[in-house]
Amino acid sequence: MQMTKNGRYIGAPNGIVLCVERNDRGTIEGCLYHGYQQDGIPFRGYEEIIRIAEGLFNALGYPFMGTGDRDIYGRTHSYQKKERMARVLEDSELLEKHGDMGTFVIRVQHRQHSSWQGRVTYLEEDRSVYFRSALELIKIIDGALDQAERAAGAEGR
Repeated sequence: MQMTKNGRYIGAPNGIVLCVERNDRGTIEGCLYHGYQQDGIPFRGYEEIIRIAEGLFNALGYPFMGTGDRDIYGRTHSYQKKERMARVLEDSELLEKHGDMGTFVIRVQHRQHSSWQGRVTYLEEDRSVYFRSALELIKIIDGALDQAERAAGAEGR
């Protein structure tokens, strides 16, 4: 998958800045930032990132969920958009956030087929790539972090 340069911007009301501080045996840790909360939300693992982001998307009602969430019993749950959420951080403030291991701007443009589609930008490299599912997004982030760790290890020799 080819990443392309495209500049630094958020460009979506639901844009997320993912600041990765640690990658401990394949479990990433750090803080997730969005424009509707002053403080970062700590996470440990990709599951928490997805849970936090889905909560934001459901509260915003954007992007619209193509299908409802299903539970283990096959019941479908839908979400009502909350009252209009007020932005407390501007895009420029979000872009000032950085993680020790890596910083990613995630823009989910669609939630179709029970997954996410959008674009992620790896700020340290100023490179962007489109993803077609949440799993593909995880693989892209993981690959960028692995490459950064290898490069840091090579410099340390």
